This record gives sequence, structure tokens and C-alpha cells, in this order.
Amino acid sequence: MKTTLMAIVLSVTTATSFICTYFFNLTLHYGDQYLALCAVVLLDGFFGVIAGTKREGFQTRKAIKVLRTLVTWIMFLTVTLVVEKGFPATGWLSETILFPFIVFQLMSALKNAANAGFIKADLLKQILEKFDKHKD
Repeated sequence: MKTTLMAIVLSVTTATSFICTYFFNLTLHYGDQYLALCAVVLLDGFFGVIAGTKREGFQTRKAIKVLRTLVTWIMFLTVTLVVEKGFPATGWLSETILFPFIVFQLMSALKNAANAGFIKADLLKQILEKFDKHKD
């Protein structure tokens, strides 16, 4: 009985250690991508909460939405990187999926910063016009 229980505990511990080590190494290797994703989402969330507070007061559910968005996109990035690592021919996948999201989050952060009063509306309009020129 003691040996069977010990074998089960050691098996579960070994499997858990392997999985945690795998994701730890993945995060360390692609740390720049994780940091960029977190920075963009938190920047947009920061200005969004400030702009929302000025418009309608602070709402906890909208602030928590930032964390939900962050966790969701970290999961997308993790799964995408695992697929890229497993299938080297899919090295383009994370850029294809995450790059548009990052660009739209940056645009949203600019709009929220303008709504919060950190950026003048004229400057925002100029930035968005230049972005539209490069889009084509």
C-alpha cells in the first residue's frame, strides 16, 4: 500500500514538474513577446480606466475586464508558441495572430489617452491619419 501510494505521488509530482518547467522555459525564451503583450494591454487598460472614470465614474467590472483580456491573450500567445515550437514550419503564426491585436490595442490606448486628456485631439487625429496612410 505504501509503495503504490508513493509511486502515484511521485508520478503526479514528476508530471507536474515537467509541465511547469516546460511552460517556465517557454516563457523565459519568449519573454519579450509576453512582456510586449502585457505592456500593451495594461497601457490600454490604464488609460481606459482613467477615461471611463472621467465619463461615468469608476466601475470595477470594467477594470477587471482588463485583467480578463490580459489572461485571454496570454493564453492565446502561449498556445501559439507551443504550436510553433512543435511544428517549426509554423514560425509565422504568432506574428500573424498577435501583431494585429497589438496594433489595435495601441490605437485603442491612444484613443483612451485622448479621452482621458493626456493627448490632444488634434495630435490623435494626425497620428490616426498617418496610420491610415500606411494601412494601404
